[in-house]
Amino acid sequence: MKDGYELGFAVNYLSHLALTLELLPLLESSAPARIVNVTSIGQQEIDWDDLMLERRYDGFRSYAQSKLAQVMFTFELAERLGTDSGVTVDAVHPASLMDTKMVRDSFGRSRTTVDEGADAVIHVLDDRNGSGRYFEGKRERRALGQAYDREARKRLWGLSEELTGVRAPL
Repeated sequence: MKDGYELGFAVNYLSHLALTLELLPLLESSAPARIVNVTSIGQQEIDWDDLMLERRYDGFRSYAQSKLAQVMFTFELAERLGTDSGVTVDAVHPASLMDTKMVRDSFGRSRTTVDEGADAVIHVLDDRNGSGRYFEGKRERRALGQAYDREARKRLWGLSEELTGVRAPL
């Protein structure tokens, strides 16, 4: 946390948000366009009093809060873009414990293949039936409750703009 940002939150969420917002004018001018945020079923409510985990660090909590932040960003961006922008945005948890070196080293075994995860991402990329949705694999599902809290999403959005210095053109 050399720069004051918790690493998991910065890498898994803030970097994606900043890149997406910087690319948004290009995406809108080349509509129809599609944004798919690859997230995780491993989500945990954001603790606003310890967002950077300075009081109580836990690796899974870092990961899970950052993944919920991705989903919250997805929902908020979809709402702000509306249906007339020509840009759709969804989030997908592609598969659980895909067969990667990181999973094998951390958990000893995998539960799904990388191909299954890739198929899920491609499925969501090809799906043109809406925006602001969360998928687990190829099925639309419900994310953790805080993702649907409009005030929490606005709070995260404002804080994210402050932390990254990137202002949304919305």
